[in-house]
Parts: sequence; structure tokens; C-alpha cells
Amino acid sequence: MIPAVTKRENMATKKAFGGLDKKLLINMHKLMVKSRVLEERLIKIYRAGESFFWIGGPGEEAWGVPLGLLGKKGQGPAYDYYHLHYRCTPTLIALGLPMIDSVRLMMNRSTDKSTGGRNFSNHYCIPEWNVAPVTSPLEVQYPIACGTAHVQKRLGKKAITIVTGGDAGTAEGDFASSLILASRKGQELPMLITVQNNKWGISTSYDGQHGETHIADRAKAFNIKSRVINGNDPVESYICLQEDMAYIRKTGKPAFIEAHLSRLYGHSSASGANPVPNEVDPVREFEKKLLKAGILKEKDVKELWQSFENEGVKAAEQARQEPVPTAESVWDHTFVGSENADWRNF
Repeated sequence: MIPAVTKRENMATKKAFGGLDKKLLINMHKLMVKSRVLEERLIKIYRAGESFFWIGGPGEEAWGVPLGLLGKKGQGPAYDYYHLHYRCTPTLIALGLPMIDSVRLMMNRSTDKSTGGRNFSNHYCIPEWNVAPVTSPLEVQYPIACGTAHVQKRLGKKAITIVTGGDAGTAEGDFASSLILASRKGQELPMLITVQNNKWGISTSYDGQHGETHIADRAKAFNIKSRVINGNDPVESYICLQEDMAYIRKTGKPAFIEAHLSRLYGHSSASGANPVPNEVDPVREFEKKLLKAGILKEKDVKELWQSFENEGVKAAEQARQEPVPTAESVWDHTFVGSENADWRNF
């Protein structure tokens, strides 16, 4: 028999974490750590001169990991589509991305499954998981996402389309167009429209660029269910995402989440990829809470970080030995059958 005191302690602990299961909390922490270690490894690869550019998601783990865990993973319109932006590594890690795949993309290896080594870091494309190509032009993913949502609506399998982007990009017309397309009466689309608000464009502060109080307020004008959440809290992120995904599957209508979170290493390597002071570190904050609650142990936490550090080093060493794209492959995956054609004739 479990002592009454222990039962009360367990109930209090569960309540403190939104009622989420202990195994889920441990798994979220594990995936958040893995994503962080991977991103920091990518920065090291850039600084060592083994890559041309870095842009990524340190600071978005508490949001991105729950987003990846809650999706219905598979290929085709009966499964959820992900239209992500370039800070999506935490989501891909939660979906099951091996570190080596991200490192190959970072180091522009021909073994890179997403682009064949021909695009920037974190510009993933994984057809078997319905992860659409991450685009460099800002916010074009929003109206593109309306297309897959429209197909899903016709199919009627309760699958949804998920789209993410940054706060600065919401100034683009593509973002506004997606709100219109997703919310037309009688033709609403099953979309989870999200904005990750880290309060910065490349180097421009959010506060000087927005007239609205919250970006989520713009969704209200289109009668889209919307909310603002603390994206640095994985428990709040998980619960809110779970609720809104269930709402979309049930009603077939869109929902909007603005998640406030951190940008721990600046915009990209263009701004130095150096640590930013006074930002909340969601991985370390969550870790502290789990340690204090007795859900994690110091020894296990240290071993976890080290195990992923070892995996990252091994992945970089492996990718370093792999080939880069050749000139002859420049048209591969551009035109149907082009891999068999003589590119010099184009």
C-alpha cells in the first residue's frame, strides 16, 4: 500500500506539471536536450569553417518539442502536414530526426536527405513525414499551408495542417492572405496557424514594429480561435497545442497560437551566433523544475547531456568523410527524369 503522504506528494507533483504523465515529462526533457546539443554542435561546425551559414532554434525547444510529439505522423493527406520555418529543429527531433541528418544538411553533404547538400541549415524536407520544404523567403509557407489543408478538408480524415513562422515575418502579405483563406465562412480550413514571437526580426525589435497588442489579435478579426501562450514552458505549450489540435480535428476550423519564447543565439551566424544575455533558457528552466520535483536526478541529467554531445561529435566526424554535391547533379530533383539527363544541355 502506498502511504497517504506519498500519494499526496505525487498528486501535488502532477498538478504542478499540468497533470502530464511523468514519462511524458521525462521524454520532453530528453528531446529538448537533444535538440539543444544538436543546435550547439551545428554552431561549432560553422565556427570551425565547415559550413557556410547557420540559423536555428535554440530557445524554441519548449514549444517545438510538444509540437512534434502531438502531430499525426505519416505521409499523405490522411496525416498531419508540417509547414515549418528555419527554427524547427526541436519539432523534427521530436518527430524522430537523427542528428546525422541535420549535420549532413549543415555541412552540405550529398548524403543530406532533405536537399542533397544544396540548401541552408535547418531547411528540412521530409516527404515521408509530411514535412514540406522549409523556405527561405519569409512567410510563404502560410498560404502554401492553406493548400494542404484544403486537400485534407476534402478528404475528411480529421488530419490537420500545421504552419509556423516568426513574428517579424507577419508583416508580409502572405501571412495576412493565409488568415483570409483559412477562415472563409463555410469553407474554413483545418489549420493550426502559429507564430513564434521572440520579439525580434533580424535586428529590429518587435516593440517598434507592431501596432497591435498581440499578433494573435489579428486572427480574432477573422473569427479564428486564438490565444497567446508562454512558449518557454513545455507543459503550457503541450496542453494548449493538444487542446487546439483537438478543436481543429473536431470542428474542421482553424486555430491560432502566438507563442512567446527566446532567441538564445541571435538571429543567425550573420549576427555572430553568440549567446544572448538575459534570455530565458527553456531547457535549463524545465530541467531545474524536474530536478526539484525529484522526477530527474543530477547524475542522469549529466549523463544525458554527455550522451548527446558524444552523438553530435560522432555525427560530425561521419559527415566530414562523406562527399559534397557534384556539378553533374545540379539538376537532380529539379525536373522529372533530370537525373538521367545531360545537364549541359539545359
